[in-house]
Amino acid sequence: MQKALKKYFPIFVLPTLLAFLISFLIPFIMGIYLSFTEFTTVMDAKWVGLDNYIKAFKSNKEFINALWFTVKFTIVSVITINFFAFTIAIILTRGKKGTNFFRTVFFMPNLIGGIVLGYIWQLIINGILYKMQITLTFDPKYGFWGLVILMNWQLIGYMMIIYIAGIQSIPGELIDAAKVDGAGPLKVLRHVTIPTVMPSITICLFLTLTNSFKLFDQNLALTNGAPSKKTAMLALDIYNTFYGRTNWEGVGQAKAVIFFILVAVIAFTQLMLTRSREVES
Repeated sequence: MQKALKKYFPIFVLPTLLAFLISFLIPFIMGIYLSFTEFTTVMDAKWVGLDNYIKAFKSNKEFINALWFTVKFTIVSVITINFFAFTIAIILTRGKKGTNFFRTVFFMPNLIGGIVLGYIWQLIINGILYKMQITLTFDPKYGFWGLVILMNWQLIGYMMIIYIAGIQSIPGELIDAAKVDGAGPLKVLRHVTIPTVMPSITICLFLTLTNSFKLFDQNLALTNGAPSKKTAMLALDIYNTFYGRTNWEGVGQAKAVIFFILVAVIAFTQLMLTRSREVES
């Protein structure tokens, strides 16, 4: 049996390997190369070295603004999404009636596409702000908090399901033993529940962190960077640079490489930190 598997293994792996090479690895390597060139098409690329990376920071303040806006948005979103998702998960695992219904209701927003979600919340928030004779694009703070609300509404239910799975895996004997030792609800939460569900916390932090940094379609639909591109996040800024400015395709590609490295480093650091807590727990 093992010999047969080894014999036919390359045949079964080849289609997946080809798909991986064609759709990811080759475009990824080409993207890195193109970030060091000036081009309009792949065939006319001219090597310019680090000029694109220098332009991204020195000649384009919008990129710095988008970076800072994205960092602020990510910090607020990660904290609020995980706080509310964990709180709701705690409430819905107490065995009360109707919990399955509420789990479904909270999860449903995650099924709606980002563009549709952005336009829905644009109508809702503008409908409220019209009473004060302003809109989402009147001031960057309205766009910022509008994006935070949208992101929370979309992801809280998804993260809640992950937290519920982690909480339900806690052995009942462990909680009973803590109560016998005199631990109250807060001590049980701090010393039993949270350390035990650290794998779920790791997953949820990773998902909210990466999704917040990579947010594009919701940003495009809700504010499109208005006013004056002050609510443009990194992904939208890269898109505008690549497709909205003539002969800046290389700069847009350089921004994309910087974006990839930034998200990869932050996500990897977060995984390392939270996984170390899993081992300790």
